[in-house]
Amino acid sequence: MSSLLKVDNEIKTKVKSAKSLHFFQAEDLVANFFPKKLLELDHFLKDPIINITELKEIHSEINLTVPDPILLPNLHDGLEAQNAKKRKLEDGDKEDIVTGTKVFVMPGGMMKSNGNLVDLIEKVKPEIRTLIEKCNTVKMWVQLLIPRIEDGNNFGVSIQEETVAELRTVEGEAASYLDQISRYYITRAKLVSKIAKYPHVEDYRRTVTEIDEKEYISLKIIVSELRNQYVTLHDMILKNIEKIKRPRSSNTDALY
Repeated sequence: MSSLLKVDNEIKTKVKSAKSLHFFQAEDLVANFFPKKLLELDHFLKDPIINITELKEIHSEINLTVPDPILLPNLHDGLEAQNAKKRKLEDGDKEDIVTGTKVFVMPGGMMKSNGNLVDLIEKVKPEIRTLIEKCNTVKMWVQLLIPRIEDGNNFGVSIQEETVAELRTVEGEAASYLDQISRYYITRAKLVSKIAKYPHVEDYRRTVTEIDEKEYISLKIIVSELRNQYVTLHDMILKNIEKIKRPRSSNTDALY
């Protein structure tokens, strides 16, 4: 192979050293970090902050008062209302007469997020990021262990490929949890904006409460899924560690 592609010896040495360090880190993750992390998350699932049974405790008050109604006399009575409607039809303006409250500034300053959920999200997000990063490290380790392509004796290679696919799936699912958190903030912000514009509509206020409760339940499920993914990966890799590290018994020298 060296005759087909010439690689500088110094670069080859540095790459080999980097790969060896990566192998050591990945094996340590599987052997030590994964079991420790799954125990930490299992303990986190027993924390009172994530086991609130009465969801009213996580509700956040929305300090937007309902303004006094504005009376528009004679707007819907007699000839004036008919002329107004006729003018709107002629102008092609289909906008309703009542367009909601114009919001120039919030009465109490900035409308804050649900503090209870923000605190919980700030504890869960680092766990999601950690899982993504560690899965990426272990995935690269398994990929580097895959030997060159040959005919036959590929059972061990298929196990390596399935392991890589599982690690990639876990990465994708963990990334989707971050998207879910972002969507929660965006959805809630839109609803609060609706409340500011239509403070007299109670359903918007109730919807914010429902969104908060749903996110709280989702966060607990996310933590449970993170724990389960560490358990699954640790178990899967340990059960197949021999084939993962030595997919072809006759080609062990070519693995490193």
